[in-house]
Amino acid sequence: MTYTYKVGGHIFSVDDECSAFDENLYHSCAPFSVDASSESVKIFAMSIVSGDKFKSLPSDFIGNFDGGSVTFSVYSLQSGGYSFTICEPSGEECCKLVTTSDFSSSEVFLTGNCDLWNLGIKNSMMVMYAFASAGYDTLLMHSSVVMNSGKGYLFLGKSGTGKSTHTRLWLNNIEGSELMNDDNPVVRVIDGTVMVYGSPWSGKTPCYRNVEAPAGAFVMLEQKPFNRISRMKVLESFAAMISSCSSIKWDKRIYDAICSTIGRILETVPLYKLECLPDREAAELSSKTIMR
Repeated sequence: MTYTYKVGGHIFSVDDECSAFDENLYHSCAPFSVDASSESVKIFAMSIVSGDKFKSLPSDFIGNFDGGSVTFSVYSLQSGGYSFTICEPSGEECCKLVTTSDFSSSEVFLTGNCDLWNLGIKNSMMVMYAFASAGYDTLLMHSSVVMNSGKGYLFLGKSGTGKSTHTRLWLNNIEGSELMNDDNPVVRVIDGTVMVYGSPWSGKTPCYRNVEAPAGAFVMLEQKPFNRISRMKVLESFAAMISSCSSIKWDKRIYDAICSTIGRILETVPLYKLECLPDREAAELSSKTIMR
């Protein structure tokens, strides 16, 4: 079964040879499904195949990386491209992802525990999307985003800093607020306008909305025993943005494209630093500042 999706304006396909998609993956991806016959230009094609088809290839180890819900062991293939071993945080393997050098094509080998296949497939799709779209002024960001008055407001920060908590405070206290995505929205620059989109990837919150809005502001959160908000300077803003993006520093082409996109975004959309408590006053302060 082949599925075709459109996320953030970009088309991609997933060929599930093993019928590995379960109800959760169907549910999260369904809002983004499109007719393959009417959507011909794809940024990548991904195939899901049996684990026994995997063959080890000559490679060089790059490193281990934390992906939140999974960990990645990444290798550069001597023939070009990359190999990712995707594991659950405990170390149990989900699958292996083998990609071309430009991330236009890949295979997901179901090598691990069958109970973890969907976790591996979901994260393989995210990896492919993040790096295949990088050359199109597109970022996949670790962020929680609220839409209000026709604009999207993105809250950034390390895991555990309260991004989801702050968006809930907006939803409960700032009239007209609605959640667009709670973990991995897409941000894209189109003809000088910065747009934010929902995606099939929303962390632990099942918010899979095919919606879009111009970006109104980015806000970097930091837990403090008081509430204070200030506009960040250019270098601080760039550091905050790059730390919130899915990126690969070892691939110069992709990393340069991501940095270039961030630069264009910061020319147009402000980034604030919010030092705050998890309370209503923090949401009121941030909304009054960034929505004016």
